[in-house]
Amino acid sequence: MNKIASSSALLFAFALVAGCADTEGTTYAGASVTRFHLGQPISRGEISVEPAEASEASSLEFAQYSTSIERELTRLGWTIAPAKGRSDQVAVVRVEQVTREVPHRSGFSIGIGAGGGSYGRHGGVGVGGGVTVPVGGNRMIRLVATRLSVRLQHRADAAVAWEGRAETEARADMPLAGKAAAVDRLAGALFRDFPGESGRTIRVR
Repeated sequence: MNKIASSSALLFAFALVAGCADTEGTTYAGASVTRFHLGQPISRGEISVEPAEASEASSLEFAQYSTSIERELTRLGWTIAPAKGRSDQVAVVRVEQVTREVPHRSGFSIGIGAGGGSYGRHGGVGVGGGVTVPVGGNRMIRLVATRLSVRLQHRADAAVAWEGRAETEARADMPLAGKAAAVDRLAGALFRDFPGESGRTIRVR
């Protein structure tokens, strides 16, 4: 079974080209979702949602994540175990975030040529044969990329039945830049149409 890359350098390479965030506003453009499985029936039963890093197990932050994952697993037919560490199955969860800065143009320009004036979104003024004069200049904005990874496995032998990741990006001043809000949205995307097509990356809105 394919393994999900966990290197931070590769973790959010998708964000550089996917354009998940609407940097001009606050529109949610969806999540990039990839699932892996063997095409075999996945049994339901009691399951615990636990962090990949044991040190996070008692944190309030992970409690918020696990609620979102438990909601989706319950919808799909699993029963959430009343005590951690006791179930036959376990959902191993990892949440990661990185930030980057990108230029944000002023969004306003005026073009002047032989045919008169024109208005667009190219961040400058056009005069004559392609000469441009900047209007408003550029500023940098922060984008926050979030990845949710979940692995469904048997506790006894750690045999993996299914794993997947969902990724999105939002401006730092948007609610979806917060981990809990992002994970809640990503959980719904990750488990939509479960188990999904193995090995294929799709966009889920």
